[in-house]
Amino acid sequence: MSKTIRRGGPPARRPVQPGRRVPAVRKQSIIDRALLMLPVSEATLQRIVTWTILSMIAAGGIGLSTLFGVPQAAGVAMAEAIGAAGFRVERIEVTGARRLNPMAVYASVTDQKSRAMPLVSLNEVRARLKRNGWVADAQVSRRLPDKLVIHIVERKPAAVWQHDGELALIDADGVPLERVSADRLPPLPLLVGDGANKQMRAFDALMARAPALRPLVKAASWIGDRRWNLLFATGETLVLPEDNAQAALLKFVELDSNRRLLGQGLLRFDMRDPTRFVVRRPEAGGARAITDTSASSIINRASRSEA
Repeated sequence: MSKTIRRGGPPARRPVQPGRRVPAVRKQSIIDRALLMLPVSEATLQRIVTWTILSMIAAGGIGLSTLFGVPQAAGVAMAEAIGAAGFRVERIEVTGARRLNPMAVYASVTDQKSRAMPLVSLNEVRARLKRNGWVADAQVSRRLPDKLVIHIVERKPAAVWQHDGELALIDADGVPLERVSADRLPPLPLLVGDGANKQMRAFDALMARAPALRPLVKAASWIGDRRWNLLFATGETLVLPEDNAQAALLKFVELDSNRRLLGQGLLRFDMRDPTRFVVRRPEAGGARAITDTSASSIINRASRSEA
């Protein structure tokens, strides 16, 4: 069988009814395609545009207020209006804070006169946060429309400082962080005396010369704002000179290595005179060497060693 192929012209177009318009096909412009490529949602993009427009209006209003001598209240009122439109601090995201009380962070923000985004001073929030001993630095930024992001850089405890009968954690720069009780002392060096916290780096440099001896030092008293007394866990006190303290400490390490001075029932080693090494022994039938290494005992002995 064969099929018959009919030849003819193209099919006729249907006539357009009178009064009926053919809808035109809308082509995407370059701007539309660029907007679709942005990594943000349409809602977020709309917020950004709204914020930009409101900011321009606020800036223009403040400029006109200044030009014509209108009180600053006009600009504040406009900023409050922007806040009422949704650009107001409602959420606070805090990172980096491990020891700092979160309420201290929130208080630094909520203490502002207004929570409207244009009126929240990031510098003021940062300054308030840095008044807390734990805060070495803080970065504060806005996340529109209603969130502040705060990153805290905390100080690290390096020692315990005893001063005026109180104990406080301090960092490597001697900045007081918070008070601590004698029965909850962390395993950190104990510095005793007025201004001892400001000598934290000097103490670290001193002990760096005798790393093997450092674990045995339970407390260090800063005497007369000029020199150190070191109290060992075995009960002895080493009196170091004002000058050449590092050389004297190295000499003591050498003597202890050769003669085993620590843990032998001796009480005090005085090295203030570079020409002699004075050792104090218990008096006959008198006091025994102190071997109690509890926290409260160490604190009491450190206080007595200041004499």
